[in-house]
Amino acid sequence: MSQIKQYITVLIMLLGLFSWSQKTINEDPEIIQNNINHRIEQSQVQLEKFNYYEAQRNLDEALKLAVNTDNKESIAIIYTIKGKLQLIIKEEDNALKSLNEAIKMQRETKDDGNLAHSYKTLGEVYVAKGDYYQATDYFRSAKNLFEQEELDAGIAETLLLEGKTFMLLKNYRKARSVLEQATAQAIKTNLLKVQSEALLNHGLVYDKLGDNEKAIELANNGLQIAKENKFTGVLNQAYSIVSDLYNNTGNYQFSRNFLNKHIKLSDSIRNLTRISTTKEHETQFLLNERNDRIKELEAQAKAEEDDDGIRTLISILSVALITILSLLTLSLYKNNNIRLKTNNMLHKKNGELIIAKEKAELASKTKANFLSTVTHELRTPLYAVTGLSNMLLEENPKPTQIQHLKSLKFSGDYLLTFINDILQINKIEANKVDLEPEPFNLKKKINNIILALNNSAEDNNVKIHFEFDKNLPENFIADQIKISQILINLIGNSIKFTKDGDIWIRVYKLESKDKIYTCRFEVEDNGIGISQEKQDNMFESFSQGSIQINRKYGGTGLGLSIVKGLIDILKGEIHVKSELEKGTTFYFEIPLEYTPVEEVNEVKKSYFDKDSNELDLTNVKILVVEDNKINQMITKKILTKMGLNCDIIDNGTDAVDMIKTNDYNVILMDIHMPGISGIEATKIVRTFDKELTIFALTAVTIEDKMHEFEEAGFTDIIPKPFKQEEFEKKLYNALASKEDKPATA
Repeated sequence: MSQIKQYITVLIMLLGLFSWSQKTINEDPEIIQNNINHRIEQSQVQLEKFNYYEAQRNLDEALKLAVNTDNKESIAIIYTIKGKLQLIIKEEDNALKSLNEAIKMQRETKDDGNLAHSYKTLGEVYVAKGDYYQATDYFRSAKNLFEQEELDAGIAETLLLEGKTFMLLKNYRKARSVLEQATAQAIKTNLLKVQSEALLNHGLVYDKLGDNEKAIELANNGLQIAKENKFTGVLNQAYSIVSDLYNNTGNYQFSRNFLNKHIKLSDSIRNLTRISTTKEHETQFLLNERNDRIKELEAQAKAEEDDDGIRTLISILSVALITILSLLTLSLYKNNNIRLKTNNMLHKKNGELIIAKEKAELASKTKANFLSTVTHELRTPLYAVTGLSNMLLEENPKPTQIQHLKSLKFSGDYLLTFINDILQINKIEANKVDLEPEPFNLKKKINNIILALNNSAEDNNVKIHFEFDKNLPENFIADQIKISQILINLIGNSIKFTKDGDIWIRVYKLESKDKIYTCRFEVEDNGIGISQEKQDNMFESFSQGSIQINRKYGGTGLGLSIVKGLIDILKGEIHVKSELEKGTTFYFEIPLEYTPVEEVNEVKKSYFDKDSNELDLTNVKILVVEDNKINQMITKKILTKMGLNCDIIDNGTDAVDMIKTNDYNVILMDIHMPGISGIEATKIVRTFDKELTIFALTAVTIEDKMHEFEEAGFTDIIPKPFKQEEFEKKLYNALASKEDKPATA
């Protein structure tokens, strides 16, 4: 029995020897990393020598060490080289799997340099698979990363591959341009191998474009470089290309000589290449290796015990084990093939989605930058238009000029409204609109809106009726500005599309729970109405009834889209009922929080009225930093009318010097100026004066840039063109706060 136990123990050890795990040697991390690097370098040397079997063995050993030490950067590099090897031996699907594994890890570790190499190799795989357009996408991504990381060698190699791909697409003019860049980059970085191959392919392109003399000259230059530097693979390709080019020109003697050299070198390379080309050979190799180990163990068992029964048992178990391992290997091979196909498909789709995502992000960034530039360039001259028209109207113009000036003011205001609408839509779509709840009187707010719109209503001979539910309290906490925007848009629409009629505005309670009231707002008119067809998409951006309606009544088609967006932000819903020639009713429901406290903000019509002004403006000095001459003149006139003195400077550098040598109360700082910007100038001022009031008087309004103003140290922002009342209010409050502060010793 003791002998049987010994043999069973031997069999258990035998099973352990066939397991796939490997015991990791407990070495110093630096020694392990050096070992990994050495094996990676050896694998690349073996690839150059066409010894693919040894290259694969070195990569497998390096991968085991890297996995055991969880070195993701090295693992990714190994997978990239494995992908290159698998591409060479025409296992494109395995190459896709290896490269996608590498790319996933390199994105995770932000290893952009090696990620570029993986993209480049992935492009080569898609070239081998015949998917040339997909290949150019990956070459483009690789080139961008190489440029970002300033890896000139990678740029040259990628340009060469990209040029060869355009040749496959028969886009020879594009190929010529890219190969010229590849040659220049290779010369710059002294990459003779890339230079040689680029010249050879350049020759092929010129041959296709009909310039045979230039083609032979370039190809011979490439051949000479390959020959001098013993680039065996490139030289073999060069012999073939030059032979074909001479053949095309009718020089058959030269063509035959180079063809013989190509054949001779090809045979030499073929003799060097040792590669297992099929999965069956790989499986057989594994089985043979395991059979040798089994025979060694059987020999040891025979040497220890001559008992025929035990020896027979061992033989039977060994054969059974071999059979089981063979079946297991075959099963794993089949399952691996199925999984490989599925994974390849997923990796390909994932790669396509990532590229699409990167393109979408770039497009979004481009759109935001474009919108920022356009709105700034529009608002800057618009500041002059609105400012000058206001000033001219206030300076007792001739009666014949009044209507022209009013038309000019109306056009400026209309354009400003259109720009603000576009920005508002952009903010709503980007979810960048914040709620600013505050106590207010709802009934008074609606009355004020009606008063503001009453002149427009009277122009159309429209009477506005207002009904407020007696059971609904008047004071609430909510974002009154957004509610005002909604009502102004809806009531303004009703006035626009109603002639000689009536508009009814109703507000009443639907339900209440604790302090939250669900209120319903209705705006009804008996105007032209809306067809059912147009009602279905009327809340979309730039949607209007028709071109005729747009011409007749004006408008941008953005108002209802803004209304819908704001009501969504307020957690409400909006609906419409309408019939042609009978009228339209818009109604929406939003929750409002009741407050028993009523805050009444008395707004002064003019903060700097000489009769009611409580501030001492005698020694107030303001510095206007503005490079636009027209805007300088407008701002100075506005301040002069308010009784304020100002100095004007047209650049940020001089502004800093002026602030250092003068005692200013307020700075009105433009942003875009020659020299240093307003942001940079403000940062410098904040190094020696933390308390000075600095307003950003700017046409920049994109919300993404507002954090830059805060970080720079601006007190507040006044967007151009501004409303006179808001401008006066901010200046008044800034000066009043300075006057209220106690003097310091």
